[in-house]
Amino acid sequence: MPKPSDVEVVLFTDGACSGNPGPGGWAYILRHPQTGRESKASGAEPDTTNNRMELTAVVRGLEQLKRSTVVELVTDSVYVGTGLSDWMPKWKTQGWRRKEKGRFVPVKNEDLWRELDRLAAAHTIRFTHVAGHSGHAENEECDRLAVEAYQRLKR
Repeated sequence: MPKPSDVEVVLFTDGACSGNPGPGGWAYILRHPQTGRESKASGAEPDTTNNRMELTAVVRGLEQLKRSTVVELVTDSVYVGTGLSDWMPKWKTQGWRRKEKGRFVPVKNEDLWRELDRLAAAHTIRFTHVAGHSGHAENEECDRLAVEAYQRLKR
C-alpha cells in the first residue's frame, strides 16, 4: 500500500446511466499533484449499465499512463474498489467465473475487468472511496461530465 507521499497521480472517476441499462457516460480527471497538470476525458455508450461505465472510466484513465506509476484511484464506485481488491483475485483463480447459488457463472463485465487487470498490473493502485453526490469537487465534476456525455447521445 503506497503512502500518500508516494502517490504520483490521482485518478478521479465516475460513471452514470439513464436507466440501467440505458444510455450511459463515463468520465475521469487525471491529476499530477506535484506539477498540478491535469487531463480530463469523457465518453458515452447508447446501451450500457452503470457498472460498465464505472469500469470504463477507470480503464480509460489508466490507459493514459505511459509508465509504472503509483496511483490513487478516487471513485464513488464500491463495485470497482471491491472488485479490484477482493473479487478479481478470486475470479482469476476461478477462470474469470464467480459463484452464484452454488455454481460457477461467468463474471459480469469480464471484458472490462480483464482490461482493468492488465492495466492495473503495471501500477501500484490505492483505492479511495468517496460518497457520491456528497460535494466532493472532482467526483461531482466527473459525474457532470459523464451525464453530459450520455445526454449528447440522447439528443
